[in-house]
Amino acid sequence: MTNPQDVPQSLIDHLKELRSRLLRCVIIVLALFGVLYMFSNELYGILSAPLRILVEEQAGQIIATGVASPFLVPFKLSFVAAVMLGMPFILYQLWAFVAPALYLHERRLMMPLFISSVVLFYLGVLFTYFVVMPLVFGFFTTVGPDMVNIMPDIAAILDFSLKMFFAFGLAFEIPIATVLLVYSGITSVESLRRKRPYIFIGCFAVGMLVTPPDVFSQTILAVPMWLLFELGLVFSKWVRPLDRDAEAEKAEDTE
Repeated sequence: MTNPQDVPQSLIDHLKELRSRLLRCVIIVLALFGVLYMFSNELYGILSAPLRILVEEQAGQIIATGVASPFLVPFKLSFVAAVMLGMPFILYQLWAFVAPALYLHERRLMMPLFISSVVLFYLGVLFTYFVVMPLVFGFFTTVGPDMVNIMPDIAAILDFSLKMFFAFGLAFEIPIATVLLVYSGITSVESLRRKRPYIFIGCFAVGMLVTPPDVFSQTILAVPMWLLFELGLVFSKWVRPLDRDAEAEKAEDTE
C-alpha cells in the first residue's frame, strides 16, 4: 500500500498546506500575546529584576526617556515572549511541513534533534537570565565613576536583554549544528578537531559582534560556545554520515 505521505502533491497543495500551518502559528502567537499582555508590567518586572536590584542598591532608578515607552516596551516584551513560548509549536509546524520529504531514517534522527534544539534554546535563555545578566549588569554598574548616578532606560534594558537572550539561545544550538554538519557529510569529526584553533577564535569573534563591546561580555559568550562545540563533537562520534546515493537506491529498490 502506498504511504499517503509519498503521494506527490502539486505546488498549489503545498502552498495551501504552508498557508494553513502559518495561520496556526499566527493564531497561537496572538493567543499567547493576549494572555501575556495582561501581565506585561509584571513580566517586565521579572525581566529587569537582575539590573533593578543592583541599581536600587546604588540609589539609582530605572527611567523612561520616551513618551510612549511605558506602553511600547511592555507591549514589545509581551509579543516577543509570546513568540518564544510558542516556538515549540512553530517549529513543530515547520517540521510537519518538511517531514514528508525526508526518508524514514532521517525523520527518526530529526525528531530527537528537533526536541533537543528547543530544549537547548530555552536552556540558553535561562543561562542568560540567571548567570549572564547578573554578571554583566554587576560588571557595568561597578566600573563607572562613583559620581555617576545609574538611571538606565526601560527600552534600553529590553533591547539589551533580548539581544542577549537570542545570542545565547542560538549559541546553545551549536551541538545540534555540529551533529547536522557531520551527519550531512559536509564535514567530519576529524576535520572539525583539526580546525579547533580557528573555531576557538571564531567563537570570540562572534562574541565580539553580538555582545556589548567589552572583553568581559565577549568571554562570557565565547567560552560556552566553545564548550558546546566540544559537546557537539562528542555526540557526533555516534552519528553515521549520510550516504544519499545509497539511500536513494535503497528507496528505489523498496518501491
